[in-house]
Amino acid sequence: MAELINDKLRKEIASIFEGLKNPVRLVFFTQEVACDACRRQDELLRSVDGISEKITLEIYDLVNDVQIAHQYGINKVPATAVIGDKDYGVRFYGITAGYEFSSLIEAILMVSRGSSGLSRELEDLLMLIDVPVHLEVMVTLTCPYCPHMVHTAHQMAVANDYIGADMVDAAEFPQLVQRYSVQGVPRTVINELAAFEGALPPLDAVMEVLKVVKPHVYDRIDAEMRKSRGEMVASEADPRETYQVIIVGAGPAAMSAAIYASRKDLNVALIGEHVGGQVTDTANIENWLGTPSISGKDLAEVFRDHVERYGVSERFDVSVTFIEKKDGIFHLHTSDGKTFKANSVIYCAGKQYRKLGVPGENRFIGKGIAFCATCDAPLYRGKSVAVVGGGNSAFTAARDLIAVAKEIHIINILNDFQADPPLIGEVSNARNVQLHPGMQVKEFLGQDKLQGIRVESNDGKVRFDLQVQGVFLEIGLSPNTEGVKGFIELNGKGEIPVGRDQSTAVPGFFAAGDVTDEPEKQIVVAAGAGAKAALAAYDYIIKSTLKAGM
Repeated sequence: MAELINDKLRKEIASIFEGLKNPVRLVFFTQEVACDACRRQDELLRSVDGISEKITLEIYDLVNDVQIAHQYGINKVPATAVIGDKDYGVRFYGITAGYEFSSLIEAILMVSRGSSGLSRELEDLLMLIDVPVHLEVMVTLTCPYCPHMVHTAHQMAVANDYIGADMVDAAEFPQLVQRYSVQGVPRTVINELAAFEGALPPLDAVMEVLKVVKPHVYDRIDAEMRKSRGEMVASEADPRETYQVIIVGAGPAAMSAAIYASRKDLNVALIGEHVGGQVTDTANIENWLGTPSISGKDLAEVFRDHVERYGVSERFDVSVTFIEKKDGIFHLHTSDGKTFKANSVIYCAGKQYRKLGVPGENRFIGKGIAFCATCDAPLYRGKSVAVVGGGNSAFTAARDLIAVAKEIHIINILNDFQADPPLIGEVSNARNVQLHPGMQVKEFLGQDKLQGIRVESNDGKVRFDLQVQGVFLEIGLSPNTEGVKGFIELNGKGEIPVGRDQSTAVPGFFAAGDVTDEPEKQIVVAAGAGAKAALAAYDYIIKSTLKAGM
């Protein structure tokens, strides 16, 4: 390390440190039996400490000084906290050598000044974040681009007290590399749940964080930015207008239908509850034509951006509660108390996760009961969880949890499991997995949050409670047809029967995607069906117009 802080560099740093405003404390955590990286970081920090009288170095042991470590949120070594007039949440895990030495110097300057250095506009944008955010920037010391992302993350931390930002040396923490699937650096992980790669410009980085922690804010700002660039011409749907076609849904089928209907120059409204639908619950999609790999959320965003380049009218975050047809006009009543009118309808409401319907279930959804292990698995690190179901989705969820949870219970009402044998073998051989075939959940237990489940055998002879902090329901999906019950006949599965052109028993009413009796529930199938439905709706409207003019 002496080669790093030579006389020439020491003079350069001393000149830089003349710009220090307030004192800075370098709070370093090591261990009594120090790892090699701890010793090297110790030596580096001692060298920096001697350059300016405004810098002081404090050294603690992670084990012996556990209360102090807890105070600073330190849980691994080597760790360096850069503290100014207050703790801005600026951290370094690993060695701040190589290219990351510049990150340390920049952090010291920034913390000393108590200013992020970001523009006023960006700081105002960051202040929209009012929930805790933990950024971890995975780096290597030989990466020349990583310091840019580390600095940006630290700027966010200084600008907003809700944000903490860590530099993490990937070479020193291989367990994090595996956990976060790091295949390139810099990789910035947000709250252990999502990540983006590359040294993004500050605005893009802030938007990536907003996308994860404040999605509604992100959508609003992103829409404004796309409008300013001429990339968005969509507008708010108007209940006073009668549209030629209203598309119900916001998943692949609905988005595809919206594009095809718009390109036929129809007056289109899109009414949906959740942009992207089930797609957003998929971590990685590898079978979308022309795109070898993309996350579900990113694909949903691409769909939405494409649709909004057309003159579509939109109404999101609402559901259609019921539909009626009067004098040839469809009236769609929505959950926000409004009514929208159309000459034709394309119903693409998709499916939703099935529930068990047992006591305590509704009370604990979002408070211990979840449906997406891909999204929520990191929240149950070191905890006991249960997965309800016996198919591929249940065992895939369990596989996602193996590296995270302390204990995983797979509960299936049938006496055998329906997942693919290799998947069953992989999961059941894990040391922290227990299988419970022929059992069912009878009740969810707890007060303010889930604390356990009551399990009973199918014959009622065995009953016991499991202490779990999380339950993932993987028991399939049910079609979102509540809004059309009594309006159109459904099949035994609650799905809408459709013809080859996606038409239904009601003239002018079309359906596409997972809400229909189409057996293949795939993104590409839904998108194709949406396109067919739009073309069929166009033909219906043209024929209706010609007939009316006769």
